[in-house]
Amino acid sequence: MPKKPATLSAAQARAIWLRAQRLDSAEPFGAGPAAARAAIRHLGYVQIDTINVIERCHHHILFSRIPAYRRGDLTHLQSVEKSIFEYWTHALSYVPVEDLPFFVPAMKAYRDRPSAWFGTVTREEVRAMTRRLKTEGPLSIRDIDDDELVDKNHPWASRKPSKRVLQLMFYQGLVTISARAGMVKTYELIERHFGWEKAARGATERQVTAYLLDRALRSQGLVSLDSICHLNAPAKKAVRALIEARVKRRLLVPVTIAGAEKVPHWAAPEALEPAPAAEGRVHVLSPFDPLIIQRKRLKLFFDYDHLFEAYVPAAKRQYGYFALPILAGDRIVAAVDLKTDRAEGRLLVQKWTWLEEPGAETRAAIDAELGRFEAFQLER
Repeated sequence: MPKKPATLSAAQARAIWLRAQRLDSAEPFGAGPAAARAAIRHLGYVQIDTINVIERCHHHILFSRIPAYRRGDLTHLQSVEKSIFEYWTHALSYVPVEDLPFFVPAMKAYRDRPSAWFGTVTREEVRAMTRRLKTEGPLSIRDIDDDELVDKNHPWASRKPSKRVLQLMFYQGLVTISARAGMVKTYELIERHFGWEKAARGATERQVTAYLLDRALRSQGLVSLDSICHLNAPAKKAVRALIEARVKRRLLVPVTIAGAEKVPHWAAPEALEPAPAAEGRVHVLSPFDPLIIQRKRLKLFFDYDHLFEAYVPAAKRQYGYFALPILAGDRIVAAVDLKTDRAEGRLLVQKWTWLEEPGAETRAAIDAELGRFEAFQLER
């Protein structure tokens, strides 16, 4: 255990992060539903999003790590095998079911202090929906046709009050999403879906803190307080204390990244073993990919500022409506705004921005990966 922090170049840091993200090898998880399950377990969660100008990000993230990935693999895990569930991490995500105890405290907090986001939902409305689910079985909002419609109070709201009730019950851990068709969710009582005789027991605060740290160490290799607690500032104090305790026990090593000396990082000693360069490997990444979503970390490691411009006026966009970073080896060399024309059966390039001038071999590898990506967009 060195007394001084280990010092890494930006290239070494990138190699460790790419290895942790499993973007440095051809088939790190294998194929089939087992590969998707292993990928979600390793990453900790896979974000879900509604934008579908190309394939939605949860499928895209898995495709980037599983060459033979099929959408039905995720359906199998959620609805048949029931080895994953949906819940809020920093966004709505697929999470391994064995990690559910770490989310039970958040569910309890929603029961104790319902958020104003859901408006006024009474206990009687929750009891009535529980009775309905017990009687009718799993329900999507489309199955409920007897609501008295109300005006929307924000763009993402529904005119059906039942949706508000089901969403609150979801965050309270009373129901889970048992199936998904696109963005249409089917809700089921959580105990019945998983076949539990009693509710899942929640983890302690110390266990949740350890979970956050271990999840980040596994999927990031090199971690900072911000990367561990992405959009979760209240957790930082406890995580920092746990990091310091592990450093004293020589379970973690302080790390300095050249050019970013003011941002403390840590790693498990074994993570600092030299990682092979990801030369020649190309990925078309989702803007919601774990490698991309934390913008400050992305800038620090890759010297790249990704711009998410779906909500920016067209005239002010630099990269395009839904630009996808192109990772070639250990560099992000382009941002490409793509759109799937499903009627014509082709992938459209709306805008292409080169960030670095690639050689002929890299261009050929990018073209080949775009062809594979296009085939994935169009297969059903």
